[in-house]
Amino acid sequence: MPDRIDYNAKFPENGKSAVIERAGDLTMLEQLGNPWWGFIIVGIFAGILSGTLGLGGGVILVPALVFACGYPQKSAQGMALAIMVPMVLLGAFRYWRIETVDVDLTAVSWIIAGALVGVMIGTWIACRLPTEVLRKIFAVVLIIVAVRIFIGPSKSQKAMAGENLKDQNNVSVVEPGGTSNESGK
Repeated sequence: MPDRIDYNAKFPENGKSAVIERAGDLTMLEQLGNPWWGFIIVGIFAGILSGTLGLGGGVILVPALVFACGYPQKSAQGMALAIMVPMVLLGAFRYWRIETVDVDLTAVSWIIAGALVGVMIGTWIACRLPTEVLRKIFAVVLIIVAVRIFIGPSKSQKAMAGENLKDQNNVSVVEPGGTSNESGK
């Protein structure tokens, strides 16, 4: 499988624009004369799900790029990350402008700091794993997340809902004759 797909290659027998045939079969987009509209549809679908559900586009983009477009797993992952940058920035900005939505920029900043370190480690790991192992890990993670979302939060998580990081407000009180540390709202 080539790392890059040449959508301008011509098949001599029909002269239509398509990618060069691999292993005797073509992906869904390769069967079309001009696949660019397919990429736009994949992008629209990923954007709608990202904006509506807050999904990183990778949940849709990686499988679509692998199965519908024929890209290797690692190429699809890299492309999905590049595609997500403008998509999530626009989506985050639009949510930030909604008065009823609280986008905590302090929390966002700290998460970005951790995510930048994490993506450096993650890409280092991904480059060293065989593609089949990476694909299986990706599938298992999707299954775990889907089951977890379907089941919903556990009773202990519901009980702790008021004790999350955002709701914590620790106050130190200094009283005459001594010190006391109390937590409260």
